[in-house]
Amino acid sequence: MSSFVASIAISFGVIFLAELGDKSQLLALNFGSRFPLRVVAFGLVIGFGLAGALAAGVGGVLGAWLPERPLQIAGGVLLIGFAGRELLHDDDEDHSDDGPTLTTRSVLVSIALTIALSEFGDKTQIATATLAANSNPLAVWIGATAGESTSAMAGALVGRSLGKRIPERALRWFSVAVFALSGVAMLVGWF
Repeated sequence: MSSFVASIAISFGVIFLAELGDKSQLLALNFGSRFPLRVVAFGLVIGFGLAGALAAGVGGVLGAWLPERPLQIAGGVLLIGFAGRELLHDDDEDHSDDGPTLTTRSVLVSIALTIALSEFGDKTQIATATLAANSNPLAVWIGATAGESTSAMAGALVGRSLGKRIPERALRWFSVAVFALSGVAMLVGWF
């Protein structure tokens, strides 16, 4: 096996396992319960791809220049902001003909940005940077993006299954809780 393919495989395995049970997988569960899986999948790949490109592209150099803590704080504030947005969301907004509607593009962008920003300073981004510093950055980026996306899609599939069985109002409160708890966890340094 070539070193390029080996780097992809190692990065995939390490990052896939690190992502299991991570906040991104919980976010994906939330997205999967509310949006079409095709849109969720593309959003996840774009978000993880952006975060992974940043990590692999700088290969650890960024970690030496930017402290991890400010990135965690920014991500935590963003996630708490998403929780607030969910709380303020009007139940009738999605169902009225004259109110604002979510487009596929806006959902895709929201998912991608949420994932990319929630990954800043995350253990998987640091692991990706470390792997890239010791291997081919392109191969690491491919493997890490695939590993994170695959792990998160498992969460989205569970979310899709739950979304069909749980009332929308309960899902909204679940979303608020996931966003808020993930944000608080990032602010206090648990992630």
